[in-house]
Amino acid sequence: MDFQDKNLTCKDCGKEFVWSSGEQQFYADKGLQNPPGRCQDCRKQKKDQKTNRQMFSIICKECGKEGQVPFQPRNPNDVLCADCFAASKATAEPKEQEEQKEPEASADQKTPDLPVEG
Repeated sequence: MDFQDKNLTCKDCGKEFVWSSGEQQFYADKGLQNPPGRCQDCRKQKKDQKTNRQMFSIICKECGKEGQVPFQPRNPNDVLCADCFAASKATAEPKEQEEQKEPEASADQKTPDLPVEG
């Protein structure tokens, strides 16, 4: 596929930037279908915000070890650490899948045919 440079507008700062043919090739190789919505500066700024976010200390209510979370909990002793959270999520998924399936009615649970009055 032949890629050509494209001019795009950043959705954060409104500045126009060039999406080079090399970047387009990289996106295509990675299976990404949408062009970037932000210029290089805004992408870097967004990435820095994620890596420099404030973390809050907690004591895991399951295992008791100290941990950190990216939100301020109402009660720091009523939060799971990352390991326990992942484990609880893994055990919850099969239950959710079972709950989504409707159980088939057994013979004694089926509603009897009512006589039709006529």
